[in-house]
Amino acid sequence: ADWLVCKDVCLPGGADLEITLPVVQGNPAPEAKWAALFERALATTPPRALNGARAATNDGMIEITLPGVRVPQASAAGDAQAALKRIYLFPTIEGLVEHAAPQTVRETAEGLVISVPVINQLVASEPRIAGVIAGLGTGNDARPVSFEAPMSGKLVPGKWVAPDAAAAAAAKPVPGETDTLSFGLALLFAFIGGVILNLMPCVFPVLSLKILSFAKGDRGEAGRSAMRAHGVAFALGVIVSFVALAAVLLGLRVAGEAVGWGFQLQSPLVVTLLALLFFVIGLNLSGVFEFGNLVPGGLAGATLKHPVADAFFSGVLAALIASPCTAPFMGAALGFALTQSAAAALMVFAMMGAGMALPYVLLSFFPAWLKRLPKPGAWLVTFKQVMAFPMYATVVWLAWVLLVQVGVDGLVWFGSALVVLAFAVWLLGKTQHAIGRVAALAAILAALMLANPLVPTVSADASDVNAAQAGAPGSLASSAAGTPSSATSGAAKASDGSVVWDAYSKARIAEHNAAGRAVFVDFTAAWCVTCQVNKKVVLETRAVRDAFSAKPLALMRADWTRRDPAITAALAEFGRSGVPVYALYAPGKPPVLLPEILSERIVLDALKSL
Repeated sequence: ADWLVCKDVCLPGGADLEITLPVVQGNPAPEAKWAALFERALATTPPRALNGARAATNDGMIEITLPGVRVPQASAAGDAQAALKRIYLFPTIEGLVEHAAPQTVRETAEGLVISVPVINQLVASEPRIAGVIAGLGTGNDARPVSFEAPMSGKLVPGKWVAPDAAAAAAAKPVPGETDTLSFGLALLFAFIGGVILNLMPCVFPVLSLKILSFAKGDRGEAGRSAMRAHGVAFALGVIVSFVALAAVLLGLRVAGEAVGWGFQLQSPLVVTLLALLFFVIGLNLSGVFEFGNLVPGGLAGATLKHPVADAFFSGVLAALIASPCTAPFMGAALGFALTQSAAAALMVFAMMGAGMALPYVLLSFFPAWLKRLPKPGAWLVTFKQVMAFPMYATVVWLAWVLLVQVGVDGLVWFGSALVVLAFAVWLLGKTQHAIGRVAALAAILAALMLANPLVPTVSADASDVNAAQAGAPGSLASSAAGTPSSATSGAAKASDGSVVWDAYSKARIAEHNAAGRAVFVDFTAAWCVTCQVNKKVVLETRAVRDAFSAKPLALMRADWTRRDPAITAALAEFGRSGVPVYALYAPGKPPVLLPEILSERIVLDALKSL
């Protein structure tokens, strides 16, 4: 069972429950202990359905018309108004209606009309609305009724904002981004962002693989033709993977899951498998084994005969490892895509993949720079071995992400898995005997079992991880003394001179703003390399730390390394679905977003307005 406990903010909870029921013959009588509870529950269920209901959308609102339905008879006008206020619609289609917003009910000559606002972060695309309406009857006919109505008109996100002034200031979306973005401009932004994505640190390991493939290519006419085919196959791999990831993301959001771009690296299992894959690639580049040793000879020969397939799967790997990063222009395009129909959203993601693949396609069709490289020879063996080190660096990064997600014990098991996996592939490289290959495959299975990050004994509580990540920079287990809530003149400083980052809380932002303090929020994740680079080269520099301390400012870190619905919702309010995002909440002003790529000057200029 999963639930939300809500007042000003919503806190998720859950429990695993089980019950054992005896099986008896015949028709047993209700157990007296529970009979009254069942009777009360049955008394509140809708006994009947309304017929003829219809719905239409109008500027972020859905109007449900109930022909022939009237307000219960009242003895006075005041009673009639009270009867209207008692009528309430509970929708059963998730991601469609803003539950926290007020509903309005009015009576027309045709019947009752109920108006409900569309949710701000629209994820549903249903051409209908269904649910339960309470308050339509009186006395013995007071039970709610169910309904389902077809919906006409264009479904667009609502504009409702919470009535509380402090909460509204903290939650108000940034104007001028996804609200004013047209579909054509979103496609252009997605394409440009995809091109820039090649310059993000998270893509460097894949770049090394492509550089190696270009260096090994034949320089003759046949080689140039093959290279062009490889470039197209690589592009298809990237684009298909972006679209597939987007389809899974949209499906999860429609199902009610609070996920965003890069969601796959929020899973410890995906992080583990990627780390093992890059480790095996590194061992291959180092010459420990050849991939042909991992598969039967016939399949290996087929792979060598069809290297275009290798290029396609290189594109798949590139998209998988690059997708958690957010480049300039990508944020607005992603936010726009997630508010559109599924077809429009997939086109935006496909354009992003095309932008990322463009440099490789151009290089494969116009490889003039290859003339400056020496012809393939002995130097290529050394170059291939050098290219292994970016793979090992990627394994270290992913191991750190796993440390944040599952704790230190999990990292020990993962390290043991790497040792066993290294032994397995070494054994494959040394033996061609059936016994040796079986032993190697058994060792690979053992490595996968050791690396399983879902073992309960190594799992870390999400709240502990978030709190630890919000502490002193660079330390998982650090717990900085003092909190920003106690700071009156500037961000609090820890004993080591670094500033203190509090865990993200929407309610605390409103409290800080009400007290006259601004709040700087770093939306980050361990698997976001761009986030970590910004943190080290900008946010942790002395100039920025001193500027933080000199201002009436609280600092918060929203760690999205593991799934967090509150952080996902906060990103959605900005029209974003990925990190990094940097937001400055000043009292009485709408929040200001900083660019994805930070510099000291950008941060210092933003703080000057406080």
